[in-house]
Amino acid sequence: MSDESPNQLGTPTPEELREQVERTHDGLARTVGAPAPEGDLAAQAKEKAAVVREQAAAVREQAAEKAAAASDQLREKTEQAARAVKDRTPEAVREKTAQAAAQVREKTEQAAQAVRDRTPEAVREKTAQAAAQVREKTGQARRYAADRTPDPLLEKADRAATAARANRAPLLAGGALLVAFLLIRRSRGRNR
Repeated sequence: MSDESPNQLGTPTPEELREQVERTHDGLARTVGAPAPEGDLAAQAKEKAAVVREQAAAVREQAAEKAAAASDQLREKTEQAARAVKDRTPEAVREKTAQAAAQVREKTEQAAQAVRDRTPEAVREKTAQAAAQVREKTGQARRYAADRTPDPLLEKADRAATAARANRAPLLAGGALLVAFLLIRRSRGRNR
């Protein structure tokens, strides 16, 4: 029996075994180096997209929670400041402020009545027409500005206006205190 010829029992020779091992090795190398089937890539992309969506939702939720917390803190601080101003304002100052506001209202009404009494009817009609035109032009300008203003800026302005409306009392109290302070300062300046 020779090493080169197949034996009678059908077992391969060492040379045939080497060739078979090389063929198997080459086949495995091609399989490992080949790209993944397209179905696997699509599944991987869907998995990654789902992970990214979950992460984005978590970030969005955290941002919303932080914004709500900041808003609550701001509202609480504003209320505390308003209470502090009210608590520190003596009753006499509040009364004087109310009296001054009533006097300003009364003087304004008297001045408006005097202007109405002295103004001829034709001038009042022209004034009313001009006021209507101004209101119309203002509405047009407001619509034009709203059309040209980016949505994020409109949303921020709306939130600021809502916050101002929600905190109207502290803002009015602060304004009244400022007026009272200025009136007291002015009256003290005249007394000297």
